[in-house]
Amino acid sequence: MFSYEDRIRAVRLCLKLGKRIGATIRQLGYPTKNSLKAWHREYEQCHDLRAGYVRSRLRYSDDQKKVAIDHYLSHGRCAAATLRALGYPSRETLAIWIEELCPEISKRIVGRAVGSVPKSQRVKQAAVIELCTREQSARVVAEKAGVSRPTLYNWKNQLLGREVLASMKRKKKPASDHERAELEQQVESLRRDIRQLQLEHDILKKANELIKKGMGINPQLLSNREKTMLIDALKQTYALPELLAALGLARSSYFYHRARLSVADRHDDARRAIADIFELNHRCYGYRRIRAALIRQQVFISEKVVRRLMRQEGLAAATTKRRRYGFYRGEISPAPENIINRDFYAAVPNQKWLTDLTEFQIPAGKVYLSPVIDCFDGLVVSWSIGTRPDAELVNTMLDSAIESMAGCMERPVVHSDRGAHYRWPGWLSHMQAARLTRSMSRKGCSPDNAACEGFFGRLKTDLFYPRDWRATTIDQFIEIVDSYIRGTTQNGSRSRSAPSALSNTGKVLESRHKSVQEFSRTRLSPAAPTLDSCVSYLTIARSLLALD
Repeated sequence: MFSYEDRIRAVRLCLKLGKRIGATIRQLGYPTKNSLKAWHREYEQCHDLRAGYVRSRLRYSDDQKKVAIDHYLSHGRCAAATLRALGYPSRETLAIWIEELCPEISKRIVGRAVGSVPKSQRVKQAAVIELCTREQSARVVAEKAGVSRPTLYNWKNQLLGREVLASMKRKKKPASDHERAELEQQVESLRRDIRQLQLEHDILKKANELIKKGMGINPQLLSNREKTMLIDALKQTYALPELLAALGLARSSYFYHRARLSVADRHDDARRAIADIFELNHRCYGYRRIRAALIRQQVFISEKVVRRLMRQEGLAAATTKRRRYGFYRGEISPAPENIINRDFYAAVPNQKWLTDLTEFQIPAGKVYLSPVIDCFDGLVVSWSIGTRPDAELVNTMLDSAIESMAGCMERPVVHSDRGAHYRWPGWLSHMQAARLTRSMSRKGCSPDNAACEGFFGRLKTDLFYPRDWRATTIDQFIEIVDSYIRGTTQNGSRSRSAPSALSNTGKVLESRHKSVQEFSRTRLSPAAPTLDSCVSYLTIARSLLALD
């Protein structure tokens, strides 16, 4: 049954969905199709739903009940005859009427046969155990327990389950001499395998204890001296031939190295001195400092001997493992498509721009350069120089580059790497306001911006690497880089973000800029080329050549 709230919710949703019954049922998961129709019909008639269900009228009257009971009593109390004669009710309903109107008929007398006493759980368990381990038949076991044979098997099924066999006794069949011999051979082979595995385990364990080798070392790769040490440590447990075969060592080699080990060590004093120096200096001395301390004590041995003795004694200074620095912290915004795709050719100005950041590290500090390079002629459209690689550095450069193309119809593609400077909200808003198209290299792929990287390489090869900057301040270095960029572009850079006075060729730059703009407007003119337009092309081209 559904509550009032569930029914009214279903009706209102059905009306909201345009009386679409299927959509309503799919969204709510209830009710049935006919129930929803009935609720909707009631809602349209009464403009509301009943708070609860009204019990329907009784299907059978009291007179019909009495007729059915009388027929049942007068016809031998046969329920089937009553149902055939009257055609109602069901057997269950008739039984309920009999119990309701004639309760004395339904009384029953329950009795138990003599001697049928319930067995305790302990008796059942004992009988099941005797059944599974019996020497006689199951009937004899059942008679001892005082029950029938099926009852005994029912107890077994209740306690152990049907899958367990009723008899767990197996007939003893004596094994033949041939089978016995094979079994003995298998047992002896298994014992030999176990002993061999135990021998290999003990060899690895002693190698780890004596010569400081890992548990996964291959014993065949050890030196003969180390093998001799392992044999001496294990010969009390295993026979010498077993150890020699396991380690792959010849008998003569073993006795040779054993004799060498018995000879006094000529570096015995040096070993003790190295250990004392190492412990006295807080176990932080390496072989060089230990050798220097030995020389002060008039003990002269080579560095290689010191290293070998320290390695044999297990003396190693504790060092911290340097972890590689990783600056990547995931994508901060979706990266645009690589539109340039390493195609740095541009047929006209302001078609493809490249930008990136580079660092100059001088004794006075760090300086950062952020340029915008036009792929058409390789000129630096705009650049900014500062001491911090922040958003202001690249945003100032971009604003200056946008100002340089005021009045132009072109909207270049600005290509950069995946640095955070080109993914911050400030850069994105500037690009969107100027209607510029973004393009980005793949992550960690500098060849995708090779033209800009090449500009940095030429700049550093010509200006930065050959000179000594120890006496140069930050401001002086910024001015030198700024002058170099202006000189390499032949005073043709179209704008500049670093604050300074205009160069002497400012008028020339302005004239070239106007010529480029006029060339772009003329090229983008939708009208068909005429004689006047061709003359204009030639005039503009000559002026550009004269300026360059």
